[in-house]
Amino acid sequence: MRETVVVANAPWRWRPDFVALVRRAWMVLAADGGANHLARIGVRPEAVIGDLDSIRPGVRRWIGEERMVARADQNSTDLQKTLAYAFDERGAERVTVLAATAGRLDHALENLAVLGRWIGHGEVELRDDRHRIVAVAGTRSLATTTGQTVSLMPLGKCARVWTAGLRWSLDGEPLDLAGRTGISNVADGELIELRVEGGTILVFLSETVPEG
Repeated sequence: MRETVVVANAPWRWRPDFVALVRRAWMVLAADGGANHLARIGVRPEAVIGDLDSIRPGVRRWIGEERMVARADQNSTDLQKTLAYAFDERGAERVTVLAATAGRLDHALENLAVLGRWIGHGEVELRDDRHRIVAVAGTRSLATTTGQTVSLMPLGKCARVWTAGLRWSLDGEPLDLAGRTGISNVADGELIELRVEGGTILVFLSETVPEG
């Protein structure tokens, strides 16, 4: 499956594995100021999408005006605009989003909510220093490692949730962000299975941080 990487504008530290992810991607896009992060590793995105008020002037000149995609709609964020561009205009099949969860908490929460909005439209995951984050509505299987920390956080409320492959299983119980969540569960093997009715779950899969 063709891999697209979108770099957003939250504070970001490039690790070697993230640099490698960008360099092998089928397509690299920047959500406005995410272009500043890419400039630090010498990567010109195929396009910079958004209201273009966060990209530095020098970075903009380096990338070139022909790659600027101005989208001034104030009813959606730069990340939302970039995902729409990736899937609807460029034919992306799978998108990994970097630099979306640090910095301002309101921005981070909005970016996490965007995962839920794209269910059924395209395959999206967020990655940060310690997690892969995906949204699940309906049924999905996810690869894990034994002992990996897995947290289930509902986007609002979920009427019923079932799990298999986790140390503490759910058998149709409801989850509610203002009530019971599924924080800090543990994978028992190499696969977990989830079924969600009446809502959307964010699945946080912890990752081992590479050395260096």
